[in-house]
Amino acid sequence: MNWVYLAALLLSMLGVGLLDWRYQLVLFRAPLRALVVVAVGLAVLLAWDFVGISAGVFIRGDGPWLLGWDLANQLPVEEPVFLLFLSYLTLALYAGALHWWERRRARAGGRGRA
Repeated sequence: MNWVYLAALLLSMLGVGLLDWRYQLVLFRAPLRALVVVAVGLAVLLAWDFVGISAGVFIRGDGPWLLGWDLANQLPVEEPVFLLFLSYLTLALYAGALHWWERRRARAGGRGRA
């Protein structure tokens, strides 16, 4: 059962990817720009993790759902996958909110409301 967390992260990322594909939100609208933004977000969050690990604030927790592999001291292999998912999800949610807002404004445009 030590692969469950990683599998859940990958399955969740697949779900976000399917919504992205269906509504052409981020990766399927402007792939290069989306990859750059997600990569920058991942780099910032990993840097934040390394600062927290160095300060002793972040420690690797043990659990039956973790693989037990560390990429670095106190950095389990699941952490960068989670941060990648978090960056992609945030970007997709932002793009989805913009998409919803633009459609709402377009529908209300003929009725005199915004």
